[in-house]
Amino acid sequence: MPSLSTAAIVDGTLWTLGAFSVITWGLILIKGIQHLRVAHYNHKFNKVFWRATDIKAASELSGYSGPAARVASIGFGTLRDADGGTTIHDLEHTGDRQELLDRRLRQQMQKERGALESGLSVLATIGSTAPFVGLFGTVWGIMHALQDISKSGSASLDVVAGPIGEALVATALGIAVAVPAVIAYNFFVRRNKVIWAFLDDFATDFVHLALKTSFIIKRPAARYVDDPGVAPPQGKNPVAELHRDPAHAKGAHA
Repeated sequence: MPSLSTAAIVDGTLWTLGAFSVITWGLILIKGIQHLRVAHYNHKFNKVFWRATDIKAASELSGYSGPAARVASIGFGTLRDADGGTTIHDLEHTGDRQELLDRRLRQQMQKERGALESGLSVLATIGSTAPFVGLFGTVWGIMHALQDISKSGSASLDVVAGPIGEALVATALGIAVAVPAVIAYNFFVRRNKVIWAFLDDFATDFVHLALKTSFIIKRPAARYVDDPGVAPPQGKNPVAELHRDPAHAKGAHA
């Protein structure tokens, strides 16, 4: 029974470390893809944003993803709300236009930061606990291996090497699991700092650009006849509506 209990504990330790390894490499793959996408989207939007003629033209950009595009979208939405003269009076809308814009940008940046940091606490936990989990399996295995050796009455190398060698596998596996987790954690933390610095600079530049327009961006006017690329509203023909206008009809017959 003691030997069975020892084998179950050591095997449970090895299976736990195996699960830690699967989780670690799964997170490394997911976070790696996430950071590649974020870097691509940020570079793409930043390039297009700064090529715009002015902030009004930049506000009309659409179809872009990524943290920078979402931060800019929140900023443009706030500036358009300032143009519309919102009548909402609550704590969220208190302060002048610049304070409101700063608050909205910071809130969105915190959301992006939370998305980038998701999963890192798991990597940190695995990296710090895996060696001790492996050490626990090793100590438990050696303790019971020594008890079995003492019962056999022989301390030759053939008798000692097998049980103790098997127990030491848990420590080696714990270290093998912890090393990739720690390396990945440090790498992604560093990448998050770079992205956060980029978003912080982008938000600061955005506020400076908005200052030139008094923190207001005019809402796009509805254009149907002048702009052939914009479809008229459903059920209405602007040309027919124009001909139904009595003033227009009178001028046409004059």
